[in-house]
Amino acid sequence: MNDHAHDHDHGGHSHAATTADNERRVLWAMVLTGVFMIAEVIGGILSGSLALIADAGHMLTDFAALALSWAAFRASGKPNDERRTYGYHRFQVLAAFVNGLTMVAVVGWILIEAARRLFDPVEVLPAPMMVIAVLGLLVNIIAFALLHGGSKDNLNLQGAAVHVLGDLLGSVAAIAAAAVIYWTGWMPIDPLLSVLVALLILRSAVTIVRKSAHILLEGAPEWLDVEALRADLAEAVPAVKDVHHVHAWMLTQERALMTLHAVIDRAADPAETLTAIQKRLQAAHGVDHATVQIEIAEGR
Repeated sequence: MNDHAHDHDHGGHSHAATTADNERRVLWAMVLTGVFMIAEVIGGILSGSLALIADAGHMLTDFAALALSWAAFRASGKPNDERRTYGYHRFQVLAAFVNGLTMVAVVGWILIEAARRLFDPVEVLPAPMMVIAVLGLLVNIIAFALLHGGSKDNLNLQGAAVHVLGDLLGSVAAIAAAAVIYWTGWMPIDPLLSVLVALLILRSAVTIVRKSAHILLEGAPEWLDVEALRADLAEAVPAVKDVHHVHAWMLTQERALMTLHAVIDRAADPAETLTAIQKRLQAAHGVDHATVQIEIAEGR
């Protein structure tokens, strides 16, 4: 006997409302970033600061990353069809994966450019660097607050937030570098602080890539212990004698899917047992969509 857990109202409307809220947050962050991006790029070029140019580069990639994240949220709202029976939710994970890889590439560029400037110092103008960096910091604080206030479990939102966080740290580094150069004239502080920011960003970017790749490769939810789940179902649902062929994966970071076979007592009611299994999977294991194959135990 086959059936699916259709209890999507647990997450159906809430998923839609959360996605819409996340989409609005990303859109506003994208608008803020885009408006300030042009001024930051010009300021970085005019001042000659690597920290500011790196920050401008972040802002440019941030805008593209936020646009990709926003497009992913828009696409995830499209209904499923015959070609994509689960809809377009996975586009969010793909966007997070691309954004994470982009940040790793940006970090690589910053490290290479910083090494070049340590051996061949470039004159930096601290005054315009400071002004642009302070304005950039304010914009990034607002954008990060918007993204940080959204869903904590959404990988697409996390990927966008990592970009903005990197830019925020870049603005802080640019401000610090401008102050040191203004008071001491010591130019190496600019590339050195850029390296520090790059390394701080790298860890978050790698985490986003690892998590999104795990989902794209149909990996099981990180919180799920299959052996514990099998034992729990057998204990919580008395009619269940054995659980096997358990396969679990994630549509997005928030939505786990599962298939399993459950051997039940011959005297048990298959429909009632199926409902009990589905409810237990949802309540105790966070799985609100499961395909359960019911098998009747042999013998009396």
